[in-house]
Amino acid sequence: MNRKYRKTLIAGNWKMNKTPTQTKAFMTELKSLLPKGRWCDIALCVPAVCIPAAVRAMRETRVAIGAENCNAHTSGAYTGEIAADMLVDAGCKYVILGHSERRAMGETDADVNAKLHTALDAGLIPIVCCGETLAQRESGVTEEWITMQIKLALAGVPEEKIRRIVIAYEPIWAIGTGETATPEQAEEVCQHIRTIIRKRFGSKNARAMTILYGGSMNEKNAFELLAQPDIDGGLIGGASLVPEKFVRIIEDANQPVG
Repeated sequence: MNRKYRKTLIAGNWKMNKTPTQTKAFMTELKSLLPKGRWCDIALCVPAVCIPAAVRAMRETRVAIGAENCNAHTSGAYTGEIAADMLVDAGCKYVILGHSERRAMGETDADVNAKLHTALDAGLIPIVCCGETLAQRESGVTEEWITMQIKLALAGVPEEKIRRIVIAYEPIWAIGTGETATPEQAEEVCQHIRTIIRKRFGSKNARAMTILYGGSMNEKNAFELLAQPDIDGGLIGGASLVPEKFVRIIEDANQPVG
């Protein structure tokens, strides 16, 4: 992490977990555990039905609420979908885009790019996910794959908007498997992502971009991962569902580095 140039963000991704009632109880417990004084940016990206409960519960705090997806269209006959401006009106600040679990459902890089532009236009902060499979890593094409994903996801984004985007590196082989990239492996890819941004958007924008690591980051391994210079926070899955574990990660993000 390097707080001199960029923000540190710990973001939870609840996936399809918790009801609105459970959300209220979680937020109440979380508020009682949050560290006092200055701490990193915190976001919880929750299921759509839980957004109103989460926003109400955290209104008097600095914890932002986000969504797990949005549609690329602003409105229309898209049954079951949610538009970006609906999320903004509901109180969301962030939205996760291009998570590997959604890509597995058929979402393409072009879809991610279209959603990114819609989210930016609506005023949301997109958390754009990228990551390779185990087969791709073992074949030695990780950097090429990540480069392609980032370039396609950010296609058409003007330089003045790039700092409103967060990128999350989530190796698919480490999501929900209990496996985690070593701090060195995670840093290597996050550093590569910053290099991609530098070549496309310039050194100042690359230095200012927040890059997260996901992929089974938890309260046991967060400190070492967050100590890496190009890892500016985490996109947390299972550990974000337990207040005590989530707060431990937040505390680890406040370590004196950079």
